[in-house]
Amino acid sequence: MNPYKVVQDFEKALCEYTGAKYAVATDSCTDAALLCCQYLKVKEVTIPKIGYISIPMSIIQSGGSVKFEDREWLGMYQLKPYPIWDYARLLTSGMYERGQYQCLSFHWRKHLPIGQGGAILHDDPEADKWFRKARFHGRTEGVPPLEDMVDTLGWHCYMRPSDAADGLMRLSFLPLHNEPLSNEGSADLSILPVFKK
Repeated sequence: MNPYKVVQDFEKALCEYTGAKYAVATDSCTDAALLCCQYLKVKEVTIPKIGYISIPMSIIQSGGSVKFEDREWLGMYQLKPYPIWDYARLLTSGMYERGQYQCLSFHWRKHLPIGQGGAILHDDPEADKWFRKARFHGRTEGVPPLEDMVDTLGWHCYMRPSDAADGLMRLSFLPLHNEPLSNEGSADLSILPVFKK
């Protein structure tokens, strides 16, 4: 039995629902953003000051710096000037736009409430190869550890098959159209001491 098959099935279903060419399932939106920031080697990134704390942390942990701006947003926003988008508060059919890396969240309070999990929607075949290895400790999925010639650094941020199975079931009941979720509970990140260093 291939434990990755259900994750692959979930990724395929996400592509069909959103219109993306590729979907890479992760353990969270935070790690989806981290992988995108690592892949694009971000430098200075501008984001709205109202948001969730993990996005600026992912930018900084990827070697970038964060600039906050007073910008309204609903559902999603861009990590300017990069084609990375935080879509944690929006999941709807046909949403994918070419050339973007859209980071999704499957937290309990989101449209697809698995409890854990995230994904990267994109259309870049080279990035897809890198994301799949990077989310799995730099390893090749399906290759036994002693046979895998690991050639890249990676992280422990792949989606568990049980979460993918739950997501696959819940996705089959998700309406075709969902409105963006509100920013209720989001904080002004620009005032936090951790981001003033």
